[in-house]
Amino acid sequence: MTTEFQKLLANRHDYAREWKKRTGGKVVGYFCTWLPEEIVYAAGILPVRILGSHEPQEMAERHISSMYCPLCRDCLAQGLSGKYEYLDGIVGPFSCLHIRQAFASWRLHIPLEYSYYLYVPTIGHHAAAKPFWVKQLAKFKESLEKWTGKPIKEDDLNRAIDVYNTNRRYLRDIYELRKDDRPPVTGAECMEMVVSSQLSDKAEHSIWLKKAYEEAVAKTDRPDPGIRLMILGSENDDTEFVRLIESLGATVVIDDHCTGSRYFWNYVMPKEDRLSAIASRYLNRPACPAKDITQERRRFKHIPKLAKDFRAQGAVLIQQKFCDPHEFDIPPVKEILMKELGIPSLHIEMDIVWPLGAYRTRLESFLEMLQPAFA
Repeated sequence: MTTEFQKLLANRHDYAREWKKRTGGKVVGYFCTWLPEEIVYAAGILPVRILGSHEPQEMAERHISSMYCPLCRDCLAQGLSGKYEYLDGIVGPFSCLHIRQAFASWRLHIPLEYSYYLYVPTIGHHAAAKPFWVKQLAKFKESLEKWTGKPIKEDDLNRAIDVYNTNRRYLRDIYELRKDDRPPVTGAECMEMVVSSQLSDKAEHSIWLKKAYEEAVAKTDRPDPGIRLMILGSENDDTEFVRLIESLGATVVIDDHCTGSRYFWNYVMPKEDRLSAIASRYLNRPACPAKDITQERRRFKHIPKLAKDFRAQGAVLIQQKFCDPHEFDIPPVKEILMKELGIPSLHIEMDIVWPLGAYRTRLESFLEMLQPAFA
C-alpha cells in the first residue's frame, strides 16, 4: 500500500508550510468536522484540521480544565507550543463544550489574522435547521470574502464541491473493498487515508487515493482478516491503536467516528443554490452524539446498518476520557448491537498519555471471547 498518507501524517506541519509557500494561499485551522470546507477551499484557502500529538503535555491545564477531554487539551497545547505557527486563521464550528473552550482559549492566547465562530444547528433534522444553517453559511462566506478581499464566485464553489465529492467518492470506494471476505486494506491504512485527507489539499490527496485504490484492487495476497471488528465513538486519529488491534488477530472493517467514515460518508448533491446544497450535505451526514440529541437518534439506525453491511463480528467502543456525549451513548449502542445483531462490544476509555500496553490485555481477552463463536 502506498505510503504517501503515512508520510503526510508524520510531516503534517511541513506539508502545510510547503503548500502555503508553493501556492501563496492562506491556511485555516479548524477543530470540528462541521466546518463547511467547500466554502473555505473555494476561497483559495487550505483547511487543516487541528489534531493533537499523542504526547504528554502540561501547557493546556492553565487555560482549560483538566477534566476536559485529552483531545481538546492536546490540540490547544500544540497551538500554545507554536506547532501551528503557519496558520493564518482559525474557525470554531459550534461543537461540544470542550472543543468550544479550546477554540476560545486559542483565539484569546494565539492571535491570528482571522478567527470565526460558526454557529451550527444542534438538531440537524429539525425544520428550522436548514434555513438557519444556510444563513450561517452565507455569513461565513461573506467573512472569508472580506478577509481575503476576493469574492467567492459560483464557479469557485462548483470547483470546490467537485474536488471534495471526488475525494469522498474515492474514500467510499476504498471502504467498500472492506466488505470482501479478505479485505485488501486494513483499518489502520484506511484511518491514515481519512486523517491525511483532513490535513491536505483534496485535489492532491485524491491522486494518492486513486493510486491506493488501484493497488488495493490489484492485490492478490490478501490474508485472512480474523475477527471482523468495527470501531465507533469519539474522535480517534491514533493509528497505532488500530495497528495494535489488528496485530492481535482481527481486522477493523468499518468505523463510525469523525476521523473515519463519518467525515466523508455523504456528498454535496447539485442544487441551484450552492450554499443550500452544502448545507444539506452537512445536515444529512452521519450524526455524532453532540448533534443527535433527540429521542429519535439517527445514529442508532446508522450504526447497526454499517455493522450489518460490513459483517462486523464485534465492536470496540472508544471514548476519549471525559467525553460526555459519547459516554451517554455507549449503553444504548451496546444494547442495540447485541439485541439487533448479536454483536458483542468492548468499551475502552482512551487518553493520549496511556501506553498502548494498557489496552492490549483487554483487547486480547475480548478477541478470545469472540474466537469460539467465529472459529
